[in-house]
Amino acid sequence: MESSRGKIIFSNVAPAILSNACVFLFSVVDGIFVGNGAGSQALGAVNLALPFVLLAQALNAMASIGGVTITAIRFGRGDKEGAQNAFMHSLTLNLIVGIFITLCGSGFTGLVSGLLGASGEYVSLVKEYIFWYALFAIPNALSLNLQFFCRNDGSPGLVAVTNVISSGLNIFLDWLFVFPMQMGVMGAAVATGISQTVGLLVIVTHYIFKKGDLRIQRYQPQLKLFKKIIFRGLPEAIAQFSTPVTTLCMNYTLMAAFGDIGINAFAIISYLSSFTMSVFFGASEGMQPLFGQAYGAKKDDDLKYYYRVGQMISVIGSVLCVAVYVLFPHVLCQLFGATGETLEFTSAHMWEYCWGFIVGSVNTMLSAYFYSTKRSGQAIALNIVRSLVLNSLVITVLPKIFGNAVVWHTFGIYEVLVLIIALVLKRVSEKRGIIYR
Repeated sequence: MESSRGKIIFSNVAPAILSNACVFLFSVVDGIFVGNGAGSQALGAVNLALPFVLLAQALNAMASIGGVTITAIRFGRGDKEGAQNAFMHSLTLNLIVGIFITLCGSGFTGLVSGLLGASGEYVSLVKEYIFWYALFAIPNALSLNLQFFCRNDGSPGLVAVTNVISSGLNIFLDWLFVFPMQMGVMGAAVATGISQTVGLLVIVTHYIFKKGDLRIQRYQPQLKLFKKIIFRGLPEAIAQFSTPVTTLCMNYTLMAAFGDIGINAFAIISYLSSFTMSVFFGASEGMQPLFGQAYGAKKDDDLKYYYRVGQMISVIGSVLCVAVYVLFPHVLCQLFGATGETLEFTSAHMWEYCWGFIVGSVNTMLSAYFYSTKRSGQAIALNIVRSLVLNSLVITVLPKIFGNAVVWHTFGIYEVLVLIIALVLKRVSEKRGIIYR
């Protein structure tokens, strides 16, 4: 029994981690090539644009995770028709999100760059990156959505293959556009867009050739189901808002405290942070269908087992990541073209930020556990506190009380506070055992 459940976990979590890491690798590879090919200022500009990119991904995740959660529970109950209906509603929502991001990013670049805190020589670079990224928002949204459902429809391996192909293409195109063709931040954004479009063409074969139970077909829209998907997906969207909100607050705080060197240093750290958190989101997304199916089938033992193993994966993975960042800060910084004062400044402060990943990974899995077991209220409350309230308050207020040195520790501090709240919510909601609705 343990062996079979272990195999199920591996077959879901490993491809999900690989897939999610590849998605965020787009941004990391952009940073590496831009930092080395266009300089630290260009890298800082891409980092200033990162909250816009992450906001788009959070909205995509909301429409996708909400639909996937409902689909997994309905599959667990044997309701294939209901699962199909949820899939098509979710796909439609993602298309709407893609159109919205395209219109905002291509039509209001000046307004968006101003809201992101761009000033001086950063403005034109940020506007350029946002414009070209937004032009590919629709294929990006559809690709992400179809990958989520493909994983739940019995083909997690194809999702991994899709992301490996698109990531490999992204690396090649980044090199081509940034170095030989000297296209700067525009080249990085276009490379990402083309790669994600190719990923869409690969993943859609699962549905064209009918390899699973889900189909792309006509359906009768239901406003009630759209609302249900948004409500179920809201916890994940709010959770993913944490990174752009944190990045935005850190950029403002670091600019005031350290100037350009603070922005350039955090550009490197935030790339590593986004990539690391993507691994944890991948682990939670891989466990999500298992939580949902066990909950739908009312299997207490399976649900508790999956939760324990999910947290073990989170803790072990985060400890390994932090160990790499603590032991090899100079090597990692040099990947992004850091030299001289920027290299030394970033390396000195990296460990102060990265220890928070250990606690953050546990919180991410707890959130997935809540929303996969129809505890969306708890998940939403937890993620609002985590992603919108505590992070912004801790980052902006603590440095004013304890000085600039505490800035780099704020990530870990607010994750610890969130963990305390999360454990209380879990204990209260399970005081009389798991409730099946």
